[in-house]
Amino acid sequence: MPGNSAYRVWRRLVVSLALVLVAAACGGDSRVSVAIGNTDGLPRDLPGDAAEPVLERAFAQLAFSQPVFLLQAPSDASRWYLLEKGGAIFRFANDPQAFGTELFADLAPLVESAPGEAGLLGMAFHPAFAQNGEVFVSYTAPPASADFVLESRISRFRSPDGGLSLDLASEQILLRLDQPFANHNGGHIAFGPDGFLYLGFGDGGSGGDPLGNGQNTQTLPGALLRIDVDGAVPYAIPPTNPFAAGGGRAEIFAFGLRNPWRWSFDRANGDLWLGDVGQNQWEEIDRIVSGGNYGWNIREGAHCFESLSCETAGLIDPVAEYSHAEGCSVTGGYVYRGAQVPALFGTYVYGDFCSGRVWGLPAAGTEPGVLFESGLNLSSFAEDGDGELFLLDFTSGGIFRIIAIP
Repeated sequence: MPGNSAYRVWRRLVVSLALVLVAAACGGDSRVSVAIGNTDGLPRDLPGDAAEPVLERAFAQLAFSQPVFLLQAPSDASRWYLLEKGGAIFRFANDPQAFGTELFADLAPLVESAPGEAGLLGMAFHPAFAQNGEVFVSYTAPPASADFVLESRISRFRSPDGGLSLDLASEQILLRLDQPFANHNGGHIAFGPDGFLYLGFGDGGSGGDPLGNGQNTQTLPGALLRIDVDGAVPYAIPPTNPFAAGGGRAEIFAFGLRNPWRWSFDRANGDLWLGDVGQNQWEEIDRIVSGGNYGWNIREGAHCFESLSCETAGLIDPVAEYSHAEGCSVTGGYVYRGAQVPALFGTYVYGDFCSGRVWGLPAAGTEPGVLFESGLNLSSFAEDGDGELFLLDFTSGGIFRIIAIP
């Protein structure tokens, strides 16, 4: 889903061939044939005799068209909501034998999804959804001006029936962001444990950040934003935001990002983990702190971008990175806090869209290790109410979950 040069297109073709075999293997059995990482592939502080994580088809009778995100409503594990790039949102029962879906909303008339990284990109339920029915959606729309290619929107909608449907007439657009190029739209949104809504946007697109947005705190592209959707209309600024008193756009929480594609909060301690898609050499995982500068476009990962040396003072190193010998577009995941795979407890699990490789990085910060080769186009991870992890395959449209076998 996140774009990253012609190299990604070539990788996609290679991975697509593998997906034909994977899809065939899913026909009669929910267990997916993946190359399981051996003990040496597990993160170094995990026990060597631990049960190995594998992928299993979670809902064998369901498949979607270009799925990009999966989530549950707060304190309601009875059903799932799945977003398709084209603008549809489906709901279905949280039952491995589920065989049907219901349309929650069709935003296709609002969404511009033709460019590869455009479309319906994110959704978040208000923490008090059970009381107020509020749902927040991130998508790209046709531009308001011919000077731009797209417009990114963050909108508030209401569900009048407890999550059965979304009232499209209730849309309130909170934020519009003009996009000068068709790529690097970011688009993920999530509520933090502080009750504020976090929004992630790419640097505005093209290649190499030609507009210099990543290091410009006076612009919103290339940054992670934080807003208070309850404090004012359309939103208020949390007073603890790093530029709330001036010196930059008040919405900015952290900056120096190229194209954040999926980030999450550790449910145990609130730490914010983010996958930032690289240019053409390095993919990175960042642990985000308020006011942090994560280096783009001075650096790509922990490496100077297009120069032999660069000024690194004030820049925060990624907690993990990998080269394009191992993949070409990072998909951020979650710190595993479930019970079904004890060996992964406390491990940040993330993957690559192109290669399908999945890594585990212990939250303590030791070296990551390869968990398995999925053979999937990993568009997103998901976390259920119990902390168990799921993966979406953009190409086959399947949903997979991580389990353990002895």
